Amino acid sequence: MTREMASGNNSSVKEFILLGLTQQPELQLPLFFLFLGIYVVSMVGNLGLIVLIVLSPHLHTPMYYFLFNLSFTDLCFSSVIIPKMLVSFVKQNTISHAECMTQLFFFAFFVIDECYILTAMAYDRYAAICKPLLYQVTMSYQVCHMMTVCVNVMGFVGAMAHIVCMLRLTFCGGNIINHYMCDIPPLLKLSCTSTYINELVVFIVVGVNVTVPSLTIFISYTLILSNILGIHSAEGRSKAFSTCGSHVVAVSLFFGAAAFMYFKPSSESVDNDKISTIFYTIVGPMLNPFIYSIRNKDVHIALKKALKKNAFT
Repeated sequence: MTREMASGNNSSVKEFILLGLTQQPELQLPLFFLFLGIYVVSMVGNLGLIVLIVLSPHLHTPMYYFLFNLSFTDLCFSSVIIPKMLVSFVKQNTISHAECMTQLFFFAFFVIDECYILTAMAYDRYAAICKPLLYQVTMSYQVCHMMTVCVNVMGFVGAMAHIVCMLRLTFCGGNIINHYMCDIPPLLKLSCTSTYINELVVFIVVGVNVTVPSLTIFISYTLILSNILGIHSAEGRSKAFSTCGSHVVAVSLFFGAAAFMYFKPSSESVDNDKISTIFYTIVGPMLNPFIYSIRNKDVHIALKKALKKNAFT
């Protein structure tokens, strides 16, 4: 009844209010500094890894080419989400309809991008470990470039599908988004027109962009594991595991949180939505540079050379 009355009202919402992560006043300032710190660490870590890969010739390989793209995506991802989130900790956070749709577009674009970059990295490890003699041909510059183009095309198509469907909705009821960003589920709750098509698109787009990468990564690592177990040298097995371990951690964090967010029962609380979203939009991009660097000898060598070079200049 309320929705029908709202539909009869031609006035549409021009701006939204983002409630943020929590409404408890005593937590606002501590959370502001916490997420500001996370943002700074994320920027420094990802930007540092990007610069290191660009300046170190021995890191100009397919593995680090995709890691460069992952760090760039995480850099942009964090910048789309966190700055606007920080505002909600210090004052009422309003966002125009156009800004909200823009944030939603780039959020969807970078989420889908990250799914397929992680998939490309898994395939790269499969080619390096299972087909080492053909690796230079399988993962040539042209192949890597084409894979990157496909990643961005998938991101663009998925994001556009969400935005086109979202722009057909009329928001003439409330304008308070119970979230720290413009995400699809809380926006659909504010619509006074039918959201059936939007929900169908979410199911298809999210289903494809989670299921296809997940299956590809699972198959890649199943083949990698069977190949590793066939290596007789303990040193060889250890080296193979070390090159894959960091990627498995990053994939588990990202896909685990994303799957929990979009494939959980609709009865789950909004607070659970916010927490699960934090893991793949904020925590993941912050941790990725360290996950891929801490036990990576190539990165350690490149960092030492860069520091020595700066020390002598």
